[in-house]
Amino acid sequence: MNMVIRKAISAESDSIAPLIFLAMEDIVYYFIGERVRDNAIQLLSSLIRETNNQYSFENCWVIETDNQIVAAAIVYNGADLAALRAPVLAKIKQVYNRNLNLENETEPGEYYIDCIGVDPAHQGKGLGSKIIAFLVQEFVGEQNEILGLLVDKNNPGAKRLYLKSGFAIVGEKKLAGKEMEHLQISKQL
Repeated sequence: MNMVIRKAISAESDSIAPLIFLAMEDIVYYFIGERVRDNAIQLLSSLIRETNNQYSFENCWVIETDNQIVAAAIVYNGADLAALRAPVLAKIKQVYNRNLNLENETEPGEYYIDCIGVDPAHQGKGLGSKIIAFLVQEFVGEQNEILGLLVDKNNPGAKRLYLKSGFAIVGEKKLAGKEMEHLQISKQL
């Protein structure tokens, strides 16, 4: 299997959106105010295709095997959260007429893994571990940044994966009404 981890491009938004949706299903349903999978994925795809927002292809890394995108991760500078979130909230207001006031899931001082999604047909093959190891090397190893993420308290499997990858629990946060644990990894931790 030929595997490459690389930055995404805008034209791949329809391939990336269902992967990202896997990681944030309940949150996207909260965004749009309805549990309609196609609408949720359509919103994500439109945001991934565009620039200068949280979910933009500009902030996306993908794993490609045999010319197919099988995993994706969204990562951005926590200091940019307000600027990156504004277009997301504007689109939700425009399309779904919802005014959302979301908690800050990240802050200045960390690069934030917003979400990681692996194609169900490729789960259990270590792709989640591979993309996490790549991101740790890229942001912590090469750029000497702190890398952070939130994990749902009801997802012990994901928490185990992150802890095994070297992340440490640094606190708790709430996002879209969900109780989350805040984990980070850095050269100092």
